[in-house]
Amino acid sequence: MKSAQTEYLRPAAAKDVPALLALRTEAEGWLRTKGTDQWSDPETGERAIGKWRASIDEGRAWVVVDEGERVLATVSRGPVDRDFWTDADHPESALYLYKLIVAREASGRRLGTRVIDWMSRLAALEGRSWVRIDTWRTNTGLHAYYERLGFQHVRTEAPAHRLSGWLAQRPVGELALPEDLLPVGVDGASIGVPTQVTRTAT
Repeated sequence: MKSAQTEYLRPAAAKDVPALLALRTEAEGWLRTKGTDQWSDPETGERAIGKWRASIDEGRAWVVVDEGERVLATVSRGPVDRDFWTDADHPESALYLYKLIVAREASGRRLGTRVIDWMSRLAALEGRSWVRIDTWRTNTGLHAYYERLGFQHVRTEAPAHRLSGWLAQRPVGELALPEDLLPVGVDGASIGVPTQVTRTAT
């Protein structure tokens, strides 16, 4: 059954930074309760926040908000990370997804899945073949989550200066929830959504 559409995606703005930092802090605490060391390094957090602010300035960060403009989730797209993906991976063939975080209060709404589906549709409209991710190498629970959504493990890279490196990809247009697509808007006004859907994930 389709859920009520009470959330929508919009570009992140400078005004969202406090809410995004709160999302990050909440996620750090939750991850510790799950027995993973992801984001446990304070320096990693500072670097990530700096990149986040740059993503907002460059128009690459998005937020999911409710009808009251509360930030419920965030995601960013970014350039290929050359610590992990090589020329042999044809990096131009993929959209690279980063910093997907969902507020604990929104748990159960499948916002993460719906955001990934939106990224997949966007990648298809851009003529790309894959949505790619790199995740914390030791977070096996997160690996399993992405695999349930149709991502295929490509390989694991372990450069000495990085803690991420579990690489996976999903074919574009492959949707987990085609009946529950996130609308897109700017300042509360709908601007439409990508509509090309090719196949459904199993």
